[in-house]
Amino acid sequence: MITRRTALASAASVALAGSARAEKKYGPGVTDTEIKIGQTMPYSGNASAYGVAGRLHAAYFRMLNETQGGINGRKINFISLDDGYSPPKTMELARQLVERDQVLLLFYPLGTQTNTAIQKYMNQKKVPHLFLATGASKWGDPKNFPWTMGWQPDYHTECKIFGKHITANVKDPKIAVLRQNDDMGNDYLSGFKEGLGPNWEKMIVADATYEVTDPTIDSQILQLKSSGATVFMNITTPKFAAQAIKKVPEIGWKPIHYLVSVAASVGAVMRPAGIENGQGIITAQFLKDVTDPRWATDPEYLEWKAFMDKWNPTGNQLEGSNVSSYVSVQGLVHVLKACGDDLSRENVMRQAANIKDLRIPLLLPGIKVNTSPTNFYPIRAEQLARFEGDHWVLFGDLISADAG
Repeated sequence: MITRRTALASAASVALAGSARAEKKYGPGVTDTEIKIGQTMPYSGNASAYGVAGRLHAAYFRMLNETQGGINGRKINFISLDDGYSPPKTMELARQLVERDQVLLLFYPLGTQTNTAIQKYMNQKKVPHLFLATGASKWGDPKNFPWTMGWQPDYHTECKIFGKHITANVKDPKIAVLRQNDDMGNDYLSGFKEGLGPNWEKMIVADATYEVTDPTIDSQILQLKSSGATVFMNITTPKFAAQAIKKVPEIGWKPIHYLVSVAASVGAVMRPAGIENGQGIITAQFLKDVTDPRWATDPEYLEWKAFMDKWNPTGNQLEGSNVSSYVSVQGLVHVLKACGDDLSRENVMRQAANIKDLRIPLLLPGIKVNTSPTNFYPIRAEQLARFEGDHWVLFGDLISADAG
């Protein structure tokens, strides 16, 4: 009898333990039927070209809700607010999303300065600040900011690649730099100098900056041409990139032109600047360029196009942000699915920091998403591309940040 009681007690304790293990854990913004996700995005202002990212995310979540019932049976309540690319506004909206709307996390908030404004706040509140739409290297600092994680290849590494390419392929380069006067511009510039090597001071003959509130950069382009530069390192966002690409040939300047990837959209930059003005420009890519004929029959491209046609029909299919945002949202869906019924903020970050060899459609072949508790840079490889005709043409090999 004693043995039977002991066995029954033991069985009961195992059942209770199993029940505890199966118990659902929810953070703010989560119920049995809903996951509330927040975002800040520049739908207005000088960076409004990036607003298409938030519109695509809304379309993707709508598709998930209507065709799959959301994620693990919970529909996504997506709240994306316009911060106008203004850091004080971003701070105001982040507080609103966290404290009033009680979102589980902030996903893909866009901009270096805007995310800088809220990084400490998000970490103090212990709210996932996840897959930021900015490549600043500061987003990969899990020791000091364990609730913040970037997404795309970081600016420092990308411009380091450009610097190495110039020193290897351009004899006696005289380089002019145009950059946004903020953390984004500084991050790119530091990587560029590292890529050029110890003699960078002899190579960079001009360095001009602009403010995001400036109407044009015409005077800066004239200043850079007058330096006698033979290479132009264009570190800008879409509006100013298009202006620069148009202005350079207009004044008879013919440098070897490098353009950062965040401003290399065919639809938002190259076409508005004039296709003829962009010939030969070099950039870096980690995504398939959907304007490149090589992908015309690619299953991943066809799947994306079908999604765009049905769920985001007003979206410009030449616009690069409609590709990058499509990839990023699938990264978030992977994390939320991996969370299962433990949708606590802590588990969201745990799953985000343990992604292994994740292949997402429209990443370039060979690129996979990997993170760890000490590696908050999910995508760490790119390939150089040259603008030819009306699209980017890849050349060279895939370059990994881990290769140094």
